[in-house]
Amino acid sequence: MAKDTHPTPMLDDLETGPWPSFISGIKRLRDKHPDKRINEMANSLLGQLEHSYETRKGYWKGGTVSVYGYGGGIIPRFSEVGKAFPESKEFHTLRVQPPAGNFYTTAMLRQLGDSWEKYGSGLVTFHGQTGNIMFIGASTENTQHFFDEINEYGWDLGGAGPCVRTAMSCVGAARCEMSCAHEHSIHRHLVNNFTDDVHRPALPYKFKFKVSGCPNDCQNSIERSDFAVIGTWRDDMKVNQDEIKYYIKKKGRQYLLDNVIARCPTQAISLTDKDEFVVDNHNCVRCMHCLNVMPRALHPGDDKGVTILIGGKRTLKIGDLMGTVVVPFMKLETEEDFERIVGMAEEIIDFWAENGLEHERTGEMIERIGLVNFLEGIGIDVDPHMVNYPRQSSYIRMDGWDEEAEKWFERKREQKLAASA
Repeated sequence: MAKDTHPTPMLDDLETGPWPSFISGIKRLRDKHPDKRINEMANSLLGQLEHSYETRKGYWKGGTVSVYGYGGGIIPRFSEVGKAFPESKEFHTLRVQPPAGNFYTTAMLRQLGDSWEKYGSGLVTFHGQTGNIMFIGASTENTQHFFDEINEYGWDLGGAGPCVRTAMSCVGAARCEMSCAHEHSIHRHLVNNFTDDVHRPALPYKFKFKVSGCPNDCQNSIERSDFAVIGTWRDDMKVNQDEIKYYIKKKGRQYLLDNVIARCPTQAISLTDKDEFVVDNHNCVRCMHCLNVMPRALHPGDDKGVTILIGGKRTLKIGDLMGTVVVPFMKLETEEDFERIVGMAEEIIDFWAENGLEHERTGEMIERIGLVNFLEGIGIDVDPHMVNYPRQSSYIRMDGWDEEAEKWFERKREQKLAASA
């Protein structure tokens, strides 16, 4: 326990609610951890946080902290009130890349915990919004020692700054029956290829990969990543009529009508008088609601692949953006398929690095230069599936299509001539 604990009346109030409090966790480090260095770090941290609450002002400032050979992966935190709270005057955060799908062994977690208690504050977050394991609170000197030790047994720092950030993937086929893709293979191929871009920031701003194995999109990749890979299928949904009848017997026919049939956004499913479940696959938009409600009765089809969307992000220069479909369907089965998706990512990052403005995400660049110019720049043909909100369009104007089509073909001819010259 720390010698002279700082009074924390305002922080104490945060422990009175019904939910577990992060304050209680820091207090345990202050009062019960056997290492006195960690006791003092936690005590100083609580004192500075209480002071921030009293003055309504933050006292952390940035700087430059890195390990040898890397330019990112560490978030510097220097205290402006270090004289009053000396043990937390340097409280840097290290981002460490998790395994694909966040699969750990307990032995590896204990090994990481032991290394962090040796060199850091003992505070860990599994995981930050960007996907990393967040080791919070280390001095400038100890960041190098901690990295050297964990790197020796196989871990690497994640991204921080204007670089390719740490990739994320869902638990996938390992535990989810809705999986339509090789999530962890996609994750590893992308991470291994862009390791240098993760460690050495050299881009206009951050670029994120996220992989979800089915349209449930458990990684929220469509709205949080510049390069979203979402598993899907293009043949008919698989229906087990016996399980449908069992579900009706268990829940009731009206329950099925109210909670599954009526909630289909495109009215693509129906129930016959003989209680047969009918799917209009042409109008199914893969919202996953019916499959989630009746997972024993309904499954994705067999012709599986991925959809790729580009440009999702939160508010920055412009408001929130959802990813734009650039590849409606791609098979990912052979090594050549994985090389194709990596090659596409390289083309997109290179084009963005050359044409993006400083502090501009990929989606904002697409909004600025136009989707057609972006697609031409990365060598992908225009596809009708790229139209935003096609089902909300009451009509489509046909006048002028011939002229526009001729312009498009003319551009293609010029590109071929230029390539052959």
